[in-house]
Amino acid sequence: MVQKLKRVKRELVKAGVVVDMYADHMQMPDGKIVQWDYIEHRKGAAAVLPVLPDGRIIMVRQYRNAIDRITLEVPAGARDNVTEDTAVCAKRELEEETGYTCGKLEKLLSLKTTVAFCNEFIDVYLATELTPGSQHLDEDEYIDTVICDLEELCEKIYAGEIQDGKTVSAILAYSNRIRNK
Repeated sequence: MVQKLKRVKRELVKAGVVVDMYADHMQMPDGKIVQWDYIEHRKGAAAVLPVLPDGRIIMVRQYRNAIDRITLEVPAGARDNVTEDTAVCAKRELEEETGYTCGKLEKLLSLKTTVAFCNEFIDVYLATELTPGSQHLDEDEYIDTVICDLEELCEKIYAGEIQDGKTVSAILAYSNRIRNK
């Protein structure tokens, strides 16, 4: 039955700065046409889990308008364009948001953030061999850095204090990696 679903039309509803919203007209297996929302993230993104030599993790605290609260997250951001390597994006976001550069960057995982209505993807990297510097925030960014223990971050996830998908994925993937070494 699932294979019998078919998109018959896609209409642009609103063009945004980073995302566009569409109305997808879908034909159901019984022939009925329904409308689904679709959000297209034009560029994709990268996130980075920066781990200091002592094992502590550099996080960023920032306000998120969609949920109207301050969050604790891994540094992340959209690619500059659709051809930019996500590793380049991850390094740039690390330096912009935390002020740190890394000597070593390795991919942890790739994820699709919200498959029910959005095509956004994020490649998540592990950054080590960190060197401190200064933040280079965008003019509309206000970000504080926070250094946390991995155990503390895992506790915040299970307590519901960290709910951001890329951040939860990055922390748990890293926790699993070091536990299985």
